[in-house]
Amino acid sequence: MNRKTGVSARVPDGSVFKDMAGAYVALMTPFTKKDTVNVAVLEQQVDYYAACGIRGLYVTGGTGEGLLLTLAERKHVLETVVRANAGRMRIIAHIGCINTNDAVTLARHAEKTGADWISSVAPVYFGQTFAAAHRHYTKIAAATGLPFLIYATAGTALDPERDARLFDIPNVMGMKYTGIDFYALQRLIWRLAHPAIFFAGMDPLFVPAFSSGCIAGCIGTTQNVVPRHFSRMFDAMTQGDFASAIRLQAEANRVLELLTESENWSHRKAMVRFIGLDVGAARPPYEPLTDAQYEALAARMREQGIVRENDALKGQK
Repeated sequence: MNRKTGVSARVPDGSVFKDMAGAYVALMTPFTKKDTVNVAVLEQQVDYYAACGIRGLYVTGGTGEGLLLTLAERKHVLETVVRANAGRMRIIAHIGCINTNDAVTLARHAEKTGADWISSVAPVYFGQTFAAAHRHYTKIAAATGLPFLIYATAGTALDPERDARLFDIPNVMGMKYTGIDFYALQRLIWRLAHPAIFFAGMDPLFVPAFSSGCIAGCIGTTQNVVPRHFSRMFDAMTQGDFASAIRLQAEANRVLELLTESENWSHRKAMVRFIGLDVGAARPPYEPLTDAQYEALAARMREQGIVRENDALKGQK
């Protein structure tokens, strides 16, 4: 008799890490045709992803066009998400800005609003050095008592000796790692003076990332379109069923290939429209899809047969 042995997500002890493991959606921000935040659709997104077994939402990050929103809009989005969520999922507020003081403002707002964690990219455009990142993160972390998830983006190589210093900053308790060097990530973890949690940010590599023993979950864009694939991947791996997880990863990667074939982020948002959540177009410098472009994309998604059309509308009155 074969017995499947579950694999534990890497979650440190401590109340700050409780219930954090799992798949997260890097939430897209929905816009109306007048280019305002679409509150009704945002509420639908929250309900749908909760029903799909998603652990949490990463709000106003890169996928959420956070740097294309005003500070007032970012506050409005987070307030709406927290209210609609009503404690069902964990909420990570991405508060990164070009200006560190703006990030501090959003961090304080996130704590007041009821977010569970905050997160930020390193300095954008200005101050793109480790020293500047350390100053940036230190000032943000000091602004609230919330645990802080720093963000190592794709193209930024981990340096275990150097990057361990970021975890000496009070409240820095984890990292979203959008990279592929899990050996470097292991070496970073070995050097930390206190427990921390890590999430994979490379959507096509969730299964190998989890198998490295470093990862508690994933945060990504593709989860907007196939959320059940990622929540089921996580469940399968924790139950020791890697055959199912590998199959789900392969299907999600086919969707990801279609998702990323255009540089126009409106193409990505159109794929979420296909599942019944009309999140509108991406903001400039991107352009909306024409009706013909959307229909051509929808036809390809139907032909691919992985994503269920109008899935988010099923069960609604």
